Formats: sequence, C-alpha cells, structure tokens
Amino acid sequence: MADHLAGTSDATRAVHAGVPERSPYEPPFPGPVFTSHYHLPGDPAGAPYTYARDGNPTWTRLEDALAELESPGTPAHAVTFASGMGAIAAVMLSLLRPGDAVAVPSDAYTLIGGVLRDQLEAYDVEVRAAPTAGDAQLALLDGVRLLWLETPSNPKLDVCDIRRLAAAAHERGALVAVDNTLATPLGQRPLDLGADLSVASGTKAVTGHSDVLLGYAVTRDESLAARLRLWRKTTGAIPGPMEAWLAHRSLATMELRTRQQAANALAVARALRSRAEVAGVRHPGLPEDPSHARAVAQMSRFGCVVSFTLPSKEFAERFLAALRLVDDATSFGGVRSSAERRGRWGDEVPEGFIRLSVGVEDPADLVADLTQALERAAG
Repeated sequence: MADHLAGTSDATRAVHAGVPERSPYEPPFPGPVFTSHYHLPGDPAGAPYTYARDGNPTWTRLEDALAELESPGTPAHAVTFASGMGAIAAVMLSLLRPGDAVAVPSDAYTLIGGVLRDQLEAYDVEVRAAPTAGDAQLALLDGVRLLWLETPSNPKLDVCDIRRLAAAAHERGALVAVDNTLATPLGQRPLDLGADLSVASGTKAVTGHSDVLLGYAVTRDESLAARLRLWRKTTGAIPGPMEAWLAHRSLATMELRTRQQAANALAVARALRSRAEVAGVRHPGLPEDPSHARAVAQMSRFGCVVSFTLPSKEFAERFLAALRLVDDATSFGGVRSSAERRGRWGDEVPEGFIRLSVGVEDPADLVADLTQALERAAG
C-alpha cells in the first residue's frame, strides 16, 4: 500500500494509485515502456526485469494501482492479462487439476458455461453449476477445490452473498474467486468480503472507453499471485504496454465515470419501469429489485447495467435499430451507452431480453432516446 494514500477517498486513490514518487524533471505519469528485453548483466535471480514476457514497468505501475483499488489498506498483488477471459482462464486453469471440482454460476458470462466449461471437463475437472440468486451454489460446495462467483451476474443482475458463500467454501477447504467486473473495485471489494481472488475484465468500466482489452486478478496471497504470474509467462497471455498504460491512465477518471453511470442507470431503470412495453426491469439499485437488499449490504454503488425484456425478438430488433444515442454493441461499462439483445449470443434469456450499458450522457437525453425508440418499435 502507498503510504501517502492511507485514509484517502476512492476518488483520490483512483487518481494517484500506481503513480511513481515525484522526481525532479521527470513526468508525473510516465509513458509506456516499449521493449522486448532489458540490459541484464550477471545472474538474473532477483532482477526486477529480465525479459518482456516476464514483466514490464508499465504493467507494474498498473498492477500497483489495481491492488490499491481492490485492497486499500491491506497489501495485495495484482496480475494483469491480455483480456478478461485471459484472467479468468488463468485462475481456473492454474488452480485446478484433474479430479478437482469447481462450482460456477449457471447464469455466469456465456463463455464460462460454454467454451471454458468444455475445456475444464476435457482436463477431467468436474464443473458444477447453480444460479447466483438465493446463494444456490451453497449446495455444490462439498469436495469443491474452487468456488467461482459472479455478482452481480451478467446479464441477469442477480446478487449473491459473498461473505456467506466464501465462509462456507473456506470451511470445506475451497478457494473463492469473484468476478468483480460489473461492480468494479469502487462498487464492491470481494477481498474484504472473504474472497481469495478478485477477478475482472478491465475492458469494461475500469478502462471505460471501449478501446482496450485487458484483464486482471488481485489476491492477498503471494503464492496464488506467483502461480498466476507463472501461468501468464508460460502461456504468453500478457498485456501490451500501450494497453496497460491506457488502462492506468483511465483509472484517474474511474470514480467520476462510474458514479455518473450508476446514477444514470438508476434513472433509466426507473423510467423503463413505467413503460407498458417493458417487462422485468432489473438493476440492483432499484429498491424494488429482488437483489436490492443483498446489494446494499455489500456494494457501495450498483453499476451501469440495466436489463429488461421486450415483447419479442422482432420488437427488440426494431427498438435497437431506432436508438440514436445508444449503440447496438456488445460489452458494457463504456462512457457511451450501448445495448444489445443477449439472445443472439445464446444466453438463456427470453428472445426480447435487452442488456443496456448506461454511459455518462445526460440521463434526460438517454431516457428520451429510449422512449422514442420504444414508441417507434411499437409502431
């Protein structure tokens, strides 16, 4: 932990985390380091940098910043990867062995229940799945090596009790990893809630500008971090220095962006609830939401994603085509709002199910755009 950040707010920490100490005539925020190798005299043991697949000063600054945000006040270790799936795969495939069992949410990000599950089962790892809602994964924990949580879940936005599930998993000798992508470290801190690892796609709200692919995992256990670093080195799943630099630069505005996005998402969710064409509006910040009480207990802000269902696939396609300010695009967390029909990816949702990622535009403008698109779709 950086001593000068002790006791500071999230906004201040996001601006200063990972920034090097002041040095006369040096830039306060150094640019990316582009190199494939380093001057390396003598024995490489203990050298801070040896080869570019092992480490890069640009990664180091970003990793220091992410560790500070995910674990303020308590030392932690961050490991960055080329994408969110790179981070997820590193945790799963470096910690699980043939004969192990892993418990995952059945409503998690699509690739976990698809391609990654197939790969794990090909390695003779048993994959058990249960929904996020109601802490249903509690029933899966006997004999499990790793419990994987995703809360709020993507795209249905259910929330589980991290403290409760982590305690139950640890009683059985299991490790606990939480996908914190949707909440961000400014909205939820899984390590403080008992998790061993906090994992995220930095592609989303952490970087926030829809121009970087990045992933990371943060742990307070150095041995776990070492295993992840070895996996990264072995597979070459490394972030580029430019991507790492852009991600670190973006952290300075993360508190501002995510605060505005959370407020906008709540305003949009309230407006959508009043529309006759719209069913099943979900956002953890809504007092009426089934996940609200649990979200309040462990989250400090409720994210930028709103989900809802329109009457049919055709209605949803007309709605998306009529939007003027909101892009029809996958991913979420960017400063520009986007929406998509998740059924096109094979998610187990109704055909008219929409995941809306709310950006930082004026909320009144967003509500107006959504309203006119609904009216045009209704025809």
